[in-house]
Amino acid sequence: MHRSWIVLVAALAAAPVQAQVCANGNAAVSADGRVLGHFPYGDAGEGVLTSTPAGTSVGRCRLRPEVLPDLQRLLAAAAGDPAVGGRILALSCYRSLAYQQSVFCRERRTDTDTRAVSVAPPGHSEHATGFALDFAFRPRVNDCPDAEACIAATPAFRWLVANGPRYGFEMSFPAGNRQQVKWEPWHWRWVG
Repeated sequence: MHRSWIVLVAALAAAPVQAQVCANGNAAVSADGRVLGHFPYGDAGEGVLTSTPAGTSVGRCRLRPEVLPDLQRLLAAAAGDPAVGGRILALSCYRSLAYQQSVFCRERRTDTDTRAVSVAPPGHSEHATGFALDFAFRPRVNDCPDAEACIAATPAFRWLVANGPRYGFEMSFPAGNRQQVKWEPWHWRWVG
């Protein structure tokens, strides 16, 4: 091999890998595939998703079919428990890569590191798997300056923390999570 090729290959191997996350910005890709702290996730694709049954979600919500029985059992148990003090519903479920890019790139902040604390870059959101969803708690927490703390104070959230694992759900981003993503008490994933 010619010496210049060896130098070029060595330089390319040492260069950090970059991923384009928005039209005007790139971010480094870590050795384990993370971008801005978020793990990579594949896209479930439209063909494997099923809409949640009527009355279980706010708006259109699609997930993998294997999630639905446990989700329905969880929501029915919550609705039948007077300690919940309201309802728990599915809110934001599957997001395509294109939709996640629009969510991530529409943020008004120019710093992608700051943006990634609360929104995953495209290709790095659990929502694309069809196994993750955001829960809505009813009655809504209105006019609250700290949404996380207000949600955590609801009986419905406390019920979900105590009972979610029995139905195969776990909170994706608890306080102090290893990805250093902000605490999202509404974002849960189905692990079966």
